[in-house]
Amino acid sequence: MHMISIMLDVLETIFAPAPLHRWADGTTLFHAGDAPSALYRVTRGRVLLRRSLDEGTEITLQDARPGDVVAEASAYAAHYHCSAVAAGETEAHALPLTAFRARLLRDPLLAAGWAAHLARAVQSARFRIEIRSLPTVRARLDAWLSDGHALPAKGHLQDVAAEIGVSREALYRELARRRGQSAARAAATTSAS
Repeated sequence: MHMISIMLDVLETIFAPAPLHRWADGTTLFHAGDAPSALYRVTRGRVLLRRSLDEGTEITLQDARPGDVVAEASAYAAHYHCSAVAAGETEAHALPLTAFRARLLRDPLLAAGWAAHLARAVQSARFRIEIRSLPTVRARLDAWLSDGHALPAKGHLQDVAAEIGVSREALYRELARRRGQSAARAAATTSAS
């Protein structure tokens, strides 16, 4: 069985008994500093995990979409280090941490599957950090695209900008530069024919 489908099966199994909750756009699921009481798995919409920095800026550490678990590490923390906010109408299963921990203690295979899920989450976080450390918008976008992502429809490009850690305007300029290069190559090919 493919590793991704095994991971999905593990998450389906873990969250199967969890009740479904709904939040309106902009609703806070939990605040930084709160004691964790549940794990959330998004089924519809998005949950943004945000942290405020000392100088007043806010960074998005996770953009959880359907199938994603929000703030997995909170299952082992004394308090949340970030706040979670619904982006659009959102639904998620909320599994009480006591039930989650009890299930993993009873089922070593489920615990191993959860450990594999956490390892993949760490790998993904490291890749996002690597992308954000690249010096140019071009390099960041190239790395993001090389990881199998595709540019979304117009109106959702700001999500890509947030993911790679650049302003929308900088991303739009890079995309315009690429379109210009593409048009120039097409014109050169046509004139050479």
